[in-house]
Amino acid sequence: MAASSGPAGFGGAGPSGFAFDSGLEIKTRSVEQTLLPLVSQITTLINHKDNTKKSDKTLQAIQRVGQAVNLAVGRFVKVGEAIANENWDLKEEINIACIEAKQAGETIAALTDISSLNHPESDGQITIFTDKTGVIKAARLLLSSVTKVLLLADRVVIKQIITSRNKVLATMERLEKVNSFQEFVQIFSQFGNEMVEFAHLTGDRQNDLKDEKKKAKMAAARAVLEKCTMMLLTASKTCLRHPNCESAHKNKEGVFDRMKVALDKVIEIVTDCKPSGETDISSVSIFTGIKEFKMNIEALLENLYFQSKENLSATLEVILERTEDFTDSAYTSHEHRERILELSTQARLELQQLLSVWIQSQSKKTKSIAEELELAVLKISHSLKELKKELHRTATQLTADLLKYHADHVVLKALKLTGVEGNLEGLAEYACKLSEQKEQLVEVCRLLRHISGTEPLEITCVHAEETFQVTGQQIISAAETLTLHPSSKIAKENLDVFCEAWESQIGDMSTLLREINDVFEGRRGEKYGYLSLPKPMKNNANLKSLKPDKPDSEEQAKIAKLGLKLGLLTSDVNCEIKKWEDQENEIVRNGRNMSSMAYSLYLFTRGEGPLKTSQDLIHQLEVFAEEGLKLASSVQVFLKQLKDDDKLMLLLEINKLIPLCHQLQTVTKTPLQNQVFLKVDKCITKTRSMMAILVQLLSLCYKLLKKLQMENNRWVSVTNKDSVDGKT
Repeated sequence: MAASSGPAGFGGAGPSGFAFDSGLEIKTRSVEQTLLPLVSQITTLINHKDNTKKSDKTLQAIQRVGQAVNLAVGRFVKVGEAIANENWDLKEEINIACIEAKQAGETIAALTDISSLNHPESDGQITIFTDKTGVIKAARLLLSSVTKVLLLADRVVIKQIITSRNKVLATMERLEKVNSFQEFVQIFSQFGNEMVEFAHLTGDRQNDLKDEKKKAKMAAARAVLEKCTMMLLTASKTCLRHPNCESAHKNKEGVFDRMKVALDKVIEIVTDCKPSGETDISSVSIFTGIKEFKMNIEALLENLYFQSKENLSATLEVILERTEDFTDSAYTSHEHRERILELSTQARLELQQLLSVWIQSQSKKTKSIAEELELAVLKISHSLKELKKELHRTATQLTADLLKYHADHVVLKALKLTGVEGNLEGLAEYACKLSEQKEQLVEVCRLLRHISGTEPLEITCVHAEETFQVTGQQIISAAETLTLHPSSKIAKENLDVFCEAWESQIGDMSTLLREINDVFEGRRGEKYGYLSLPKPMKNNANLKSLKPDKPDSEEQAKIAKLGLKLGLLTSDVNCEIKKWEDQENEIVRNGRNMSSMAYSLYLFTRGEGPLKTSQDLIHQLEVFAEEGLKLASSVQVFLKQLKDDDKLMLLLEINKLIPLCHQLQTVTKTPLQNQVFLKVDKCITKTRSMMAILVQLLSLCYKLLKKLQMENNRWVSVTNKDSVDGKT
């Protein structure tokens, strides 16, 4: 999965019963939103001119600013105190900071009060006009106390995530040791709720991260946890059904191990702790190395003594050594290999020429030598640019060919068939073929990492590499279990789940390839017009001081991409709906309504359809969230007809949908001032996640309904037969 927004189904609010929407993360965000207008208002106060005569209008404006600051501080203090009351270990520190903020706000309000200027008896009162340093001191105290509260609130959020992770780990340990199916059902239900809580906390944290690299790492770790939750369910059930099967235990242990690593990774990100010995992945990227090398040689034009020639030579050699990942690969064509080697040799020769001219320029400071040095820099820069192009062509062409070749998933289908047939010889043959495919994909991920162009995309490449490496081995162990127990429904279901994870990662690779091409060709962030988004009204006096929130090109591209994915998901939902014989089924009706509304939202991102303004959009989303909750209720009614074994998978999906509905309702009601695009982006992301879950729910409900009907028909058939036999 691409490391951008959170994975579908793993970023929602807690299930009904969890008070997340009014919890700490909402309060903390309120604190941050309060801070921004405070800074602006205080700056206005401090920057007012002392030496000019002030009109009554100016004096009143200054007083209004002072009062506004005091009111904003009051709201800020309430939020801070609410956080303090929920966290006793930090209560004293937060309260002290809140008291300081309150005192500073009151001081600013008093110093900007112009009523004393109208009363001669209070001429001795100190105001902003007689002692401006008083306001500056109060402002410093206020900003200091605000910063303290924000830092303390951040500590609380981190503590919450760590506590939630510890709860998940403790429940996982119980799941590892469980021996009875009944006990497993009970513990897994608790585990599902804890994972939803953890997903919500980490999803909010991911959205708040400013570092794109950390954000990509968090997205990758959360993607692992989302996919592994379903794997854990089927792998554990398989182990319980076949307790003496070694491959089943191996399969389950692999899932537990990967989830533990992902949980640790999340904690590393939120606490900003890097394990000793871990290297920065950017150090192995060729494109990053070339970028740094070009900056160094261009710096020589400004400063001849910027660095030594030994450093430049060593840096280039490191870059060219990394190109051996391409030239040594068995999958690189002869033509590409020869071209990479040729360009590498050319870069070495041009560096020698550059070093020669550089040494001359240090002793001869003539115009001709300076021009010669500039020409040498341009030549080697051009060679490295051509090398980048060739490496990009090699990696992307190889990836595209490989994805096309494996698009039909022949090997996975063959493994499923050999498993059902109990064909051990066939298993060995196709396991070997899957291992070869895995090695090809892993190598392609390594090559893509070199040419990805940005750190977040590098992280996504690493995530894809690890996913293929682990999932490939897990598919083989799951297939082995099915081959040994060919009539086992749960073993077949388990293999299906792991194969779906593999297919999903192949799909994510196609997205990753497109993103890498966009970055390389400079298409990232093309401008798209959103005709239906509102613009500030000219006749609204309150908006005169506000600058319109114009989205940058990256935001526009992101919304367009999310909208397109939403449109595709509506097609998937409609395909699932068509399978149902009873089109008036309550689940089908709810699903159809949600699909119709989601399609309107997709049209909105293109400037088309019935939704014309952002207010239309918000109203539609409120109805969409309500329809999602109705669907969850309909599914829960259906749930009562099922056996415990079948209930678990549906419960897992419902536990994802309900919190997302609540969170979408919160987003639609949260004011974002004039940040329209930010709100639209959040809403589309939540809607897309809900639609992805809807596809899963409709498919799962349809399968379970068919199974229920077959069992009922079998029971009726047996009853009728007994009745006939009795009459005879």
